[in-house]
Amino acid sequence: MAAMSGGMAAMFGGMAAMFGGMAASGNEANMEAVLIDVAAGHAQESQSGLQLLRPRIWGAFHRVPGKVAAIVIHPTSNFMHHYLLEPLAARGVAALGLNTRYLGSDVSMLLERAIQDLGAGVRWLHEQGYERVLLIGNSGGAALVSLYQSQAENLDIAATPAGDPIDLRPADLPPAQGIALTAAHLGRSRLMETWIDPAVIDERDPLSTDPALDMFDPANGPPYSRAFLDRYRAEQRIRLARLEIWARARLRELRGVRNGIDDMAFVIHRTLADPRCLDPAIDANDRKAGTTVWGPPRAQNFAANSMGRFTTLTAFLSQWAPCSRGDGQACLARTSVPVLLAEHTADASTFPSDHAEWAAAAGDRLHRRFALKGGNHYLSEQPQLAAQLADEIAAFAAAL
Repeated sequence: MAAMSGGMAAMFGGMAAMFGGMAASGNEANMEAVLIDVAAGHAQESQSGLQLLRPRIWGAFHRVPGKVAAIVIHPTSNFMHHYLLEPLAARGVAALGLNTRYLGSDVSMLLERAIQDLGAGVRWLHEQGYERVLLIGNSGGAALVSLYQSQAENLDIAATPAGDPIDLRPADLPPAQGIALTAAHLGRSRLMETWIDPAVIDERDPLSTDPALDMFDPANGPPYSRAFLDRYRAEQRIRLARLEIWARARLRELRGVRNGIDDMAFVIHRTLADPRCLDPAIDANDRKAGTTVWGPPRAQNFAANSMGRFTTLTAFLSQWAPCSRGDGQACLARTSVPVLLAEHTADASTFPSDHAEWAAAAGDRLHRRFALKGGNHYLSEQPQLAAQLADEIAAFAAAL
């Protein structure tokens, strides 16, 4: 669907103020609101009947004449006011901040459907006359664009990890010509593997704790011993695998009864307990100790709403479980396009080991790897670093 104009665009301006605080000044006055039809999903992926009847995704487009355009996207975050959109347009790169249908909520998100939404955005750019597309994977968008490109080059997904058929076709996933990764998480399942709290004894009780595995118990650190860390990481993987086994068994049980149901919601308690948050000597960079990108780690670990807290059986298997296809490093290794890799050195949620994995996956396709010295995860209040990043991406885009 083409960009809106006239009264619709004016109406959207008010909505945009809610979705990301857009201001109608400077280059943002030239922002085009984009509304794109996408394939129908499952019956309860949205609480909006209108969205279910005609599923659509929103975008904000900064149009620049030329042959190359960039998309910056995240599985659930609103990127319509992303800090790269205006700087890229000012440097001659058309830029689309695109949302998936799961904007604001990952409760029922299927990565297999989210890549279809990204494909709709790539196709829309082609319809606007852009011949080459650069995928910008920022934060959690990194694994999403890597999964997308791997499937665009070699489509082999016919069902979700829950076994539900999904109709993906090559025409849904036009391949991009390059990938830029910045503050790049390795993927939701990889995050959960290193953030989930292994000290939980009872999945029904967020207060149940094995003190020997409690990273917040001063008796264990910081600093943490190598023996503690080795056991901690192993127990994280055990808890996550146990949750996957339970989810699959529960799904079979629900679907196996007469007039059974297809899915079920559940809660995963305590999902932000990475020892690196308290001990900056582990996977050292320039981050401050005792913080996450959302606030103090213990508070976020026990918070009523935190990473992966609310989910469904099918969404858990697609996003958070070891069986998820969203391992960004593995997906990127299956692509053939050039890669740009930016490390934010003061990031409290992506670390040197993550960037090393990304670089290894890119191999000889790594166009350039560079550091944004002192950059926090969101480049918040760091406009000079955002400008440096935009310079690098614009030069990369020009070389595609």
